[in-house]
Amino acid sequence: MSDSKQKIALFIDADNAPASKFEDVLSEVAKYGVVTIRKAYGNWKKASLKAWEDHLHEYAIQPIQQYDLSKGKNASDIALVIDAMDVMYTKDIDVMCFVSSDCDFTPMVTRALAEGKVVLGFGERKTPSPFVNACSKFLFLDEEPNNNETAQTKTKNIKSDTKLINLLRQAIEATEEDNGWAALGPVGAHISNKTSFDTRNYGYKNLSSLIKAIDLFELKRGPGNSYLVKDVRRKKST
Repeated sequence: MSDSKQKIALFIDADNAPASKFEDVLSEVAKYGVVTIRKAYGNWKKASLKAWEDHLHEYAIQPIQQYDLSKGKNASDIALVIDAMDVMYTKDIDVMCFVSSDCDFTPMVTRALAEGKVVLGFGERKTPSPFVNACSKFLFLDEEPNNNETAQTKTKNIKSDTKLINLLRQAIEATEEDNGWAALGPVGAHISNKTSFDTRNYGYKNLSSLIKAIDLFELKRGPGNSYLVKDVRRKKST
């Protein structure tokens, strides 16, 4: 998360994203800079886009009309990608943001990353993993299916997430000192370099609260009140 002067291009696939969560999107992208381009794509003749249509003037979003030219073919996706490519090569943009639950934009994301852009993604939990994992950061806009579960059940579910646990363990191992302890900051940075990880997608505000909820790791305060973390499988150093 960087310079507040960074310029952001925001592309919305209105057919595949919840309009009700757009304020959350704006709140998140504001951490990265200022949105200089805001475009939303869809067939605005459809009643299903009324919620997005209500946002157009309020948030200064430019609507891009795309008719459904043939069944099963999404002209909006193609138009969005063409515009995104054009913006990437002709405008002074640092961050590209895609709001969609459709994995059709995965090649666009990987190309933007190759061009040195930060890529933010937003969508529902049904979003295919290739699109989610391709982004620099991806944030789910809908709540967890079991959002009323107890803390104990929530922890159990997280501990059974083999992919997540392995990701945490590998990051700790890659950044730990000889005594097995790793500073939490570098652990988080290492994870971010590998995948579009965001603790909020698991129901936790930050990495320290996520790790606290799992008894597979030790967490303690280090220099400057920062956090240190260790994999409990490692023999405790003397």
